[in-house]
Formats: sequence, structure tokens, C-alpha cells
Amino acid sequence: MSEIFVKQMPVFKKAYKKLHTNEKKYVDEAIRVIVSNPKIGQEKKGDLSGVFVYKFKIHKQEILLAYEWSPQERLLLALGVHENFYRDLKK
Repeated sequence: MSEIFVKQMPVFKKAYKKLHTNEKKYVDEAIRVIVSNPKIGQEKKGDLSGVFVYKFKIHKQEILLAYEWSPQERLLLALGVHENFYRDLKK
């Protein structure tokens, strides 16, 4: 099996950096899930066509992770709570 590259957009990096160490574990696990099964997220339509969003929880708070993927690559776009998530993602 060929190697899969995971790239992070600046918006994702910034959000990830703000998390506490124990919260990063949940995000790391979500990334592992996406790498192994990129179709797990919900594919968006319209403006965000081609973008997938995977939802998971950190301390009962729903977190959204937006990404795009190709067979060789996972591009992590954004990370955050639902509020303003899609609005900011469109920028």
C-alpha cells in the first residue's frame, strides 16, 4: 500500500495549536480514522463541493474537522465547533 500524506492548512494548524494536550488526542484519533477511511466524513455540496466533514466529540462538545482527500493525500482544512464553521470554511 502506498504512503498517504497528511497536509495541514494554516487555519487547521492554528485551531489545533490552541487545543490542550488531552484534546489533541481526540483530534489525532479523528485524523487516523480519516486517513484509513476518507469516505467516513459527510461530503458537502454547493460552495463546499469536494469538502468532507467528520464530526467527533471532545468532552461532550461536537467538533467538526473539514478535509479534502485524494488517494495519496488528506488535506486537513479546518477544525472547530459548529458555530461559524461553514461560514469561515468558505473564505
